[in-house]
Amino acid sequence: MGRQWLHAKREVANLRKGAVVGKLTKEIAVAAKLGGADPESNARLFAAVEKARRNSVTRDAIERAIKKGAGLGDEKMVMEHIVFEGYAPHKVPVIVEVLTDNNNRTAPDIRNLFKKAQLGAPGSNKFLFEHVGLVEAHTAKLDADIEEAAIEAGANEVESLTHEQNDDIPADRRGARFITERAATGAVSKWLSQNGWTVVTSEFGYLPKNFPEITDAQRAEIGEFLQEIEDHDDVHRVWAALK
Repeated sequence: MGRQWLHAKREVANLRKGAVVGKLTKEIAVAAKLGGADPESNARLFAAVEKARRNSVTRDAIERAIKKGAGLGDEKMVMEHIVFEGYAPHKVPVIVEVLTDNNNRTAPDIRNLFKKAQLGAPGSNKFLFEHVGLVEAHTAKLDADIEEAAIEAGANEVESLTHEQNDDIPADRRGARFITERAATGAVSKWLSQNGWTVVTSEFGYLPKNFPEITDAQRAEIGEFLQEIEDHDDVHRVWAALK
């Protein structure tokens, strides 16, 4: 849902190591800026740090990113969060979240990437998505009742999540995506972490309300376009109405 096209295609090993580290440390810095420098009380930061560790980001790089984001060192984080709205080929709605220290550089790049599609004005298609909290996690209990876990954690909805949909979910574990109110994202993450779940993603996201009908050939074309967007160094998240 939303980013499944990306989870199925993305292989970190196929990206330049520098680009991977850059995006992971940027997410850590942003999480620290928004929620503080303590991973134990900042679910988004905790998930970002754990993902960085799994991808062999050094401890020094992680600590520098936390300090930069939280404003604890000499290096302060100057980062603008910008949301671009538009349509991929074949009129598939897309939302692109960007984190940049220079929008005069980034905005023309994004406009150029959308030459194959259609870049809209702010507010042009955000109404086609729900802005929610998303927590993706896994547990060793293969018979875990994810519906019961969602109720206990305070999530509104839950769906099963496989390794193919998110490569941070081990193939031999039970994965799930918990959908919640944005304000409850941290509380849901905390409950899961305290009750046998390993949280791999804790963030705000955009879930499409409807999905356009497309052919397999069109899906491949759309996937290539979305991957080009995702590969840009300043792009933080891409959300698309594509199953």
